[in-house]
Amino acid sequence: LRDRLESLKPDVCLEPIYIGVFGSTGAGKSTLLNAIIHKQFFLPVSGNESCTSCVVQINKGVSGKHEAKIHLITYEEWKEELKDLVALVEQEEDEDSNERYEAILKISTIYGEGATTKSYEELCRMKPPISISFPEYISLKEKNEEELSKKMCPYIRTPSIHREAEAGANEENRAKVLWPLVRNVEVTIPSLQELPEGVILVDIPGTGDFNKKRDTIWKQNINKCSVIWVVSAMERILGDRTHEMVLREGMKAFQCGMCKDISLVVTKADDMDINEYRRETNKNQINKHDAILERNQTVKQKKTVILKKTLGRNLPSDSEVLQKNDLVYTVSAREYWEGNMLSREETEIPKLREYIQDFSRAQRRNKLMDHVKEALGTFSFIQSLKSNEDPQSQEGKEDELKALFRQKIEELDNSIQTCFVPIEQHLQEGVDQAKRLCNKNTDKIFKLSRGGQGFHKTIRALCLKHGSFSSRTFGRIDMNMCLAQPIYDKIDMSFGNMFRLQMGTRTTLKSCLDVVKEGIKNQLEEAMGDYPVTLRADHFFTWWVVKHLKFFLQVDFIFRKTEKVILQEKGNIYQSLTISIQNDMLPHYE
Repeated sequence: LRDRLESLKPDVCLEPIYIGVFGSTGAGKSTLLNAIIHKQFFLPVSGNESCTSCVVQINKGVSGKHEAKIHLITYEEWKEELKDLVALVEQEEDEDSNERYEAILKISTIYGEGATTKSYEELCRMKPPISISFPEYISLKEKNEEELSKKMCPYIRTPSIHREAEAGANEENRAKVLWPLVRNVEVTIPSLQELPEGVILVDIPGTGDFNKKRDTIWKQNINKCSVIWVVSAMERILGDRTHEMVLREGMKAFQCGMCKDISLVVTKADDMDINEYRRETNKNQINKHDAILERNQTVKQKKTVILKKTLGRNLPSDSEVLQKNDLVYTVSAREYWEGNMLSREETEIPKLREYIQDFSRAQRRNKLMDHVKEALGTFSFIQSLKSNEDPQSQEGKEDELKALFRQKIEELDNSIQTCFVPIEQHLQEGVDQAKRLCNKNTDKIFKLSRGGQGFHKTIRALCLKHGSFSSRTFGRIDMNMCLAQPIYDKIDMSFGNMFRLQMGTRTTLKSCLDVVKEGIKNQLEEAMGDYPVTLRADHFFTWWVVKHLKFFLQVDFIFRKTEKVILQEKGNIYQSLTISIQNDMLPHYE
């Protein structure tokens, strides 16, 4: 019992809280993170172009060293990607060649200028001009963040395609630029006052990756986030519909991962043409400062209504995320540093920091409360035991405990079967709908070309990646999800209700587990009697008290572990639809 209670304390601090910053290319995710950690140029930034080439994690360290671990893909993983890159390069050049240019850039970076004229077999036989040993990771350690940033950036910065594709990287830079081989980066900064211990910020670039392993890492990082910030620039919120696609991706992650909260973060909230705003609102005397705040408030109100409506289609009405006031933030990293137009409070960067602190405290508090309840439950159980019986009379108790456990497991099985009933009908309705709409839905992908002559390269890349491809031009294209979407539309509400974390109706898996666990505890207490434990003279419990206590602790541990496993498997269950469709489509993609 003492060992168990002592093990509870470090658990509260050890379990990390991931906050994922997720959005389309050029939305300002890295700039936003730099402002939150109060280090202006720590992560590479580059206007509206894609700059971060891989997932980057930032956390607070306890040592005095600033450290970055650059995790690389394996040689076998690179060879698998290289085969697909060569296939893209072999296509003729035309007006829509972003995928081809990126393939050229990656091959040229690793093998040098002229390598793109060679076949896959020839490249495999070539020795790259860079000394590459494919270690598991490269460790960078520096005394300050400026030096670490300088050494780290070449590994995570995406070079400009149009500027560097055909020329290849020069010899001096190529020795450092290994970005095509980087899987993900973990950064540790000591004494980071802006970030609570145990909170990890995750910069999730774009909408996926061409490399299968990096794309898997991309999905895994989204699914393990406790919080997702869907980031979109103000100009896109007001103009095109790109942010809606990113929001759908965020919603999908919210449904199938560990996520407990989601928000829309609108960046570049200081961007405004004041003359245009005055003309549109008929407020000729309004100054730019007031106009920015007024416009931002309007955007918040409109997008909050849309976001709640979207979330409401997929979640139970009493879900915590639907009850919170702040679903949308309008932030300006530029004004946070320059302060020409807005105060720091008005940039809402401090507001996001405050959110991180509050969320971290709430999660720690909930975890601590779980431990307190576990400890109280254990003491309550001890108090219900009798120790003055003859141990010989307890010989049959172990068989009784096993029989009790088997009985409760059968009850659990029955309650879970009942729990799944609502989703069965919705699943069948979704399959029927998906059959009717399959051609219409896949046509949406083919119409993305808008008449462009080079769209066949994007479709070729889509097929090479088995129906899911992250395009620089069109964002993430997922044929398998497109075919599965009507099914998800039907099951999302019942699926979300079944896997919800809050206590609710008996239709949740958590409630089923809690009822059975409580039943076992109550029957154990009833069987052991109502009066308290009396200790022997040597202050040790009799052997059967210890046996029953161990059984109780094991049952409690098993059920807690099961809750975690269910939550972890939730994503695999949710994504099994698209995986099933992908497996059926494989011969057709080939």
